[in-house]
Amino acid sequence: MRKKLELVHGSGNVFRDLGHPNADVEQIKAILAAQIIIALDARKLTVRAAKELTGVAAADFSRIRRVKLDRFTIDRLVAILNKLDRRVNVSVSVRRSHKSNVLLVQNVR
Repeated sequence: MRKKLELVHGSGNVFRDLGHPNADVEQIKAILAAQIIIALDARKLTVRAAKELTGVAAADFSRIRRVKLDRFTIDRLVAILNKLDRRVNVSVSVRRSHKSNVLLVQNVR
């Protein structure tokens, strides 16, 4: 017996699709954390080596690797990327959603 599946297009933000109240902030933090992990992996840095290089606590890098981002602000994640010799360019557009104005991040590099 085959069930017919309904195809649902997401918004582009999984946190919004799941109904999180701060979906845009969570999305930005997740993108920044992913870039930190990419930078660590590219340089083959352990959390302790990253601490020695940046001065950021090894426990913070462990939290980022485990995507436990509640203790981090967006600017702190950007600062960590800067300490890893990465620069962040953000393009922002604001549009009215069906509920309210929603801040959308279009492109983070």
